[in-house]
Amino acid sequence: MINCIRLFIIVLVSMGMAGLVSADMPYKGQGHIMVLPNELEWGPVGSMSGDARIAVIEGELGTDDPFTFRLLLPANYRVEPHVHPAYERVTVISGTFYFAHGDEFDRQQAKALPQGAVAIMAPGEPMFGYTEEETVIQLHGTGPWAIDYINPEDDPRITQ
Repeated sequence: MINCIRLFIIVLVSMGMAGLVSADMPYKGQGHIMVLPNELEWGPVGSMSGDARIAVIEGELGTDDPFTFRLLLPANYRVEPHVHPAYERVTVISGTFYFAHGDEFDRQQAKALPQGAVAIMAPGEPMFGYTEEETVIQLHGTGPWAIDYINPEDDPRITQ
C-alpha cells in the first residue's frame, strides 16, 4: 500500500499536478499541495530585519484563512521580543531555534529547540528567539497574521 502511495505521488509530480502555491495565489482547498524543499520560493520578510527569508506555502497572511509558511533565519539571527494576534505554532525544520517567553530579550531564558521540536504560543503572549546556525522554522495557523514588536525601534517597517 505504501509503495502504491509513493507511486501515486511520483505520477502526480511528473504530470505537473503538484506544486507550490505562491503568496499571490492563495490555496482554497482545491486538490493537494505537495512541495519538495527545492521548489519553495524564498523572498524577503518585510516585517523582520536583516537577511531572514520567507516561503509562503499556503494562504494569504493578512486574511482570516489558514496559512503555512517557512522562515529561513541566518546564523546569529535575533528575533526581537514581539507578539502575534493569533496562536503561533512553530516546528523546527532544520538547525536549532532558541525560543523564549518574555518581553525583554534574554538569551539565558531561551530553550534550545532542535530539528523536529514544536512550540505553541498563545495570542498576545510576548516571545523572542535567536539562532546560532542557519535555521528553518515552519509556522502555521489561521490568520490574519501579524507581528507587533514590543519595542517600536525593533520594527524594521518603522526604522527603515
